[in-house]
Amino acid sequence: MAPAKRRNVSSGKTPEQSVKTAQIDLNSNVERILESRKRANDVFDILEFLQSDKEKDVIRAVDACSKLFSTLLEKKELFTGKLPGEEAALSGGHSAEEKYRMFMRHRYNSCVEMLLELISHEVHNVKESAMCCLLKFAAGEGQHPLEDLDWSEHYSFPRELILGVVENLLSKTTNNSLLISRLQEFLEMDDLRYYVMSSIRENVGKVMDKSKGAVLPLYQFNVFTLMSNITMPSKESELTNFMIKQEAKHEDWKAAKLNEHKRVFERMWLGFLKYKLPNSMYKKVLVILHDSILPYMSKPTLMIDFLTAAYEVGGAISLLALNGLFVLIHQHNLDYPDFYKKLYNLLEPSVFHVKYRARFFHLANLFLSSSHLPVYLVAAFAKRLARLALTAPPTALLIVLPFIYNLIRRHPSCRVLIHKPSTEDEPLEDPYLMDEEDPAQCRALESSLWEIKTLQKHYHPDVAKAAMLINTPLSEQEEDISEVLEITAYELMERDLKQSQSKSVPLEFETATQLLKGGGDVLGQHFCLV
Repeated sequence: MAPAKRRNVSSGKTPEQSVKTAQIDLNSNVERILESRKRANDVFDILEFLQSDKEKDVIRAVDACSKLFSTLLEKKELFTGKLPGEEAALSGGHSAEEKYRMFMRHRYNSCVEMLLELISHEVHNVKESAMCCLLKFAAGEGQHPLEDLDWSEHYSFPRELILGVVENLLSKTTNNSLLISRLQEFLEMDDLRYYVMSSIRENVGKVMDKSKGAVLPLYQFNVFTLMSNITMPSKESELTNFMIKQEAKHEDWKAAKLNEHKRVFERMWLGFLKYKLPNSMYKKVLVILHDSILPYMSKPTLMIDFLTAAYEVGGAISLLALNGLFVLIHQHNLDYPDFYKKLYNLLEPSVFHVKYRARFFHLANLFLSSSHLPVYLVAAFAKRLARLALTAPPTALLIVLPFIYNLIRRHPSCRVLIHKPSTEDEPLEDPYLMDEEDPAQCRALESSLWEIKTLQKHYHPDVAKAAMLINTPLSEQEEDISEVLEITAYELMERDLKQSQSKSVPLEFETATQLLKGGGDVLGQHFCLV
């Protein structure tokens, strides 16, 4: 028997009807629908609760829909194939069985649409319930497909449903990082991860092209959060955890092949990074680039355009971009002749005063660790650092001086910068060109490290002591600068105060014990208090 004509889910109700609806036991409704097809119209009451203003009612309705339609999928009581329109399904020459299955399939489609909208709900619990329900439907559709199968590529995976989830998850107006972290649990399933990556790439292209490449901070933040939560397998033998096990031709399925995962992963990241990013986003990407992105790309050198663009941003982003380029040069044989020129031009007074100073010198030490670098290049770095040291704070000088000494130790030919022959008391003009951007043209080897001699008269004793080392032959053992990379002005002052407190200093006056009151009652001697 065909079900009764459907009611409009969004139609208005009188207060008396609303009270009656609120008293409906949704679980009992689900049981009655599953027990008797005559109660099929009760599904409208469940769907209506999905539009409730009350959080508890919506979550109850989501749970009821999950139970109802998962069961119908499992029992194969939803129409499969190309679904006729609602009116055509009820008035055409179909059997009662077909009409029922078409009717419930339309209700299922309406449910999916409403659940997708609920992913944008203002209450997190509602959003999470809706997303989890949709993923359960995806698993059910995979086992019991509703559409004709495309065996050429996607097999029985409900790709369109996952695409809808991803599109609603990547909001332009709402920070969905909490919801995305919930999705991460599901991304352990290899086939779901594969189609989520494919959906991200498709969505990013559509959204960013529509915005004509303009920066969309919140949207791009959501995209990055989702992509950075994806953990890639390193071996094909690890691809064993699937949401949907394909019964036929599983070995030929793209989602079951590591090379296809890498291909989609690479296209996803390149598709995201080809557009202009918010400045803060560059830093987030570059920090994880060498560990979480490059190792899983088929052709890591394709990142060269992004890294070059990131370098142009300046500041810490430029340094992090050079770190990525360094990885490509050493691990993937990238030919990038301007690398050290770009690093040289990052040496400015600001590097001593910013929070990424420690990271800068750590990476610079790594970049300059090779003993095969040309002498003129090492001399240029040593000379530029020495010149910048004249105006650097003590905390930076305790890093810079050992850094310069280490460069000279690695490259003995640079000792000419220390032992530059000259006539006593003869004023010399420094040939070094500080404003020259090319280290090969700055004439550093013609100069000397007179700046370090100057620092021997620095007001801070630790700096003066470090500068005095240049007067003695440098040992072959390099100094470990890791201990001083993170030192702050506060820590330096605390250390100096502790050292001074341990010393007894002879004084010509009686030590003050409190503010404006020394020995002999200073205030009493000079002021008459009434």
